[in-house]
Amino acid sequence: MFETVAIVGATGAVGRIILQLLEERGFHAKRFRLLASARSAGQRVLFRGEEIVIEELTHDCFAGTDLVIASTPDDTAAEFLPSAIAAGCRVIDESGYWRMKPEVALVVPEINPEAALNATGIIASPNCSTTQMVLALKPLHDAAVVKRVIVTTYQATSGAGLQGTEDLLQGSRAALNGESWDYSAFSHPIAFNAIPQIGGFRDDDYTSEELKMVHETRKILGDETIQVCPTCVRIPVSNCHSEVINVETERALTPAEARTLFEATPGITVVDDPSTAAYPMPSGCDGRDDVFIGRIRRDISRDNCLTFWCVSDNLRKGAATNAVQIAELLAKHAGDQD
Repeated sequence: MFETVAIVGATGAVGRIILQLLEERGFHAKRFRLLASARSAGQRVLFRGEEIVIEELTHDCFAGTDLVIASTPDDTAAEFLPSAIAAGCRVIDESGYWRMKPEVALVVPEINPEAALNATGIIASPNCSTTQMVLALKPLHDAAVVKRVIVTTYQATSGAGLQGTEDLLQGSRAALNGESWDYSAFSHPIAFNAIPQIGGFRDDDYTSEELKMVHETRKILGDETIQVCPTCVRIPVSNCHSEVINVETERALTPAEARTLFEATPGITVVDDPSTAAYPMPSGCDGRDDVFIGRIRRDISRDNCLTFWCVSDNLRKGAATNAVQIAELLAKHAGDQD
């Protein structure tokens, strides 16, 4: 058990859910500290029946803390988390800054728990769109070796933070009333629209979000030979990312085999009955921790390929839940060593 746990970014969209999960799941610690920017310092948050005063995030605020769970922008993570490591903390980070550093463990607990247990520095949690995809790929890779993945994401506005949700709600309201809305999170109107860009454009005109899916997938699954072709699209859904995933494997898998593999994987729920129009949808996956899979079918255009539909709450398993699961893994391991 950790004596003192600090949540950095406790007032953000993911930070709030981290607190909720720590309470719901009964995570044990003697003391919890909430850290945020100077703007939020001094506010009070109700946690486990007690009010906790938010402290300002500074370089010297980590003394006496055992575990840090951080959900902040990349620049904040880059600036402050080394100070947490220097203070002797175990650190779980939600930002994108540390994920692809060679010395940093990138962890989905159902896939590579040993990476977290063996980590000596920061432990990174993957990008939300990567997390749900790799959890679905893992059983297929173990059974038949994944060679190539073509993935198109349909990502909720909550992935752009609290302002993303505000842009969707207020922009939709304005559009219905024939009014305009000054969008802050998106470069184009998201109401009644789809934006085929998430992040800035990088190599070969792929966006930063798309390249995360390429590189993080290989790192988590431990296979640099996996080819990934992603397209990431923002859609006017408030929460839960959806993905169409086409997978080519070395050995052919039937849809029935894939379904059995998915059903046997912790953290995956299969909803797949075409006869009753049963398949996962964002409205049914909101607030839930599993990755949901349906529409499992053979690719009729290519051998050794399957296509399926995948939905997950990007604020929970895509972010907060994964981080809390890593914390639980570390706490259990610490307990085993006592």
